[in-house]
Amino acid sequence: MYDLFIGPLREIYFQKALIGGSIVAIVAGVVGCLVVLRRMAFLGDALSHAMIAGVAGGYLVMKLLFDFEAHAPGMLLGSLLAAVATVALISFVSRISRVKEDTAIGIMYTGIFALGVVAVSVFRHYIHIDLMHFIMGDILGVADSDLWAGAFVAAIVLSVIILFFRHFQLATFDPVMAASIGLPVLVLDYVLTTCVSLVVVSAVSMVGVILVVGLLITPAATAYLLSDRLEPMMILSAFFGVTSVVGGLYMCVWLDSAGGGAIMLFCTLQFLLVLAIAPKYGLLARWLRLRNLVPQQVTEDILTTILRYNRETPLTIVRQYVDSGKGLNRALRQMVHNGLLLKSEGGYTLTEEGCKEANNVLRAHRLWEKYLENIGTPKDRLHTTAHHLEHIREDGTVEYLDEKLCNPEHDPHGQKIPNCKLVA
Repeated sequence: MYDLFIGPLREIYFQKALIGGSIVAIVAGVVGCLVVLRRMAFLGDALSHAMIAGVAGGYLVMKLLFDFEAHAPGMLLGSLLAAVATVALISFVSRISRVKEDTAIGIMYTGIFALGVVAVSVFRHYIHIDLMHFIMGDILGVADSDLWAGAFVAAIVLSVIILFFRHFQLATFDPVMAASIGLPVLVLDYVLTTCVSLVVVSAVSMVGVILVVGLLITPAATAYLLSDRLEPMMILSAFFGVTSVVGGLYMCVWLDSAGGGAIMLFCTLQFLLVLAIAPKYGLLARWLRLRNLVPQQVTEDILTTILRYNRETPLTIVRQYVDSGKGLNRALRQMVHNGLLLKSEGGYTLTEEGCKEANNVLRAHRLWEKYLENIGTPKDRLHTTAHHLEHIREDGTVEYLDEKLCNPEHDPHGQKIPNCKLVA
């Protein structure tokens, strides 16, 4: 057991993979939070695929002009130019045509990716790029130059995020307000896109296209299930990114599998685990909420039953008039907890808030009865039909009925309709 965990740490390749992967995971996790919240996930995928055209261009220029077989700065610059060109083309197409932005992203990134593939094929005597390595990555073969480039880009991007954190936060959650107080929202969008491009460019050579997109999106989505605030979400996202790299690398060594695939698999399994058990937004929490959910119709039927009884109402009376199956006791407990009812030894009474809500339902019921009478509904069906319709009170329905019926004071049975001012 000791060798399973400590043994790989003695290997230089594992140490480099751990350091390089962690650098990428941290910066990608932090930037990925803004990408997820702004719904830019597809853009990250587009940039990563467009890199091959930039890498091919940079490789070709350095080979033909300077006779360098491979030069990291040249390919890095070419990749960044390809990313900028991709973003510019997406923006241009979506702005001057009826094509939406997501469609423009799909068109441009596949086109630029195809351009890169064709360039690699046509100039194969000058360009020696392994496309499979580019797509899948080789994190277990990280070079020192890749580590330095990744660390440099991470320092720049994290510095920008920290310095302009409040600006990014406001522009992400409320761009209209950000623009109204004078923040350059468009500039912030371009700065964020540049940061994403830098992260993708610096990471593709280490981890490949698939993994860099995964590290941008999945840890941030995992953190999103656990946090409602941006700062802790970014911290959690970076943490989940690092744990994905560590867990994936160990899985890779133990199973003798591809490094990038193992990291992405571990990252996805981690997301699924959090999705299942997250205390607020997880599947288990959702199931418990649905299980304890009291239907609004049951709540309103209980309120009107107690209102009509007009005194302390025993449970037997409530059970007689409210059809709720086995959930009646749970509904009553929830209503007591929400301050709609008061419980005593003799039964239940309405609180002031419960009385207002009950009168709202009663008003809707009697207005529906009046409306149904006006359209010719038989008198023996007025109450039953209105009992089903009284729960429809959204979008000003009750106010519309009141105005349509010229503000009636009594229902078809001569009972007074509660005044809207008394139930507001």
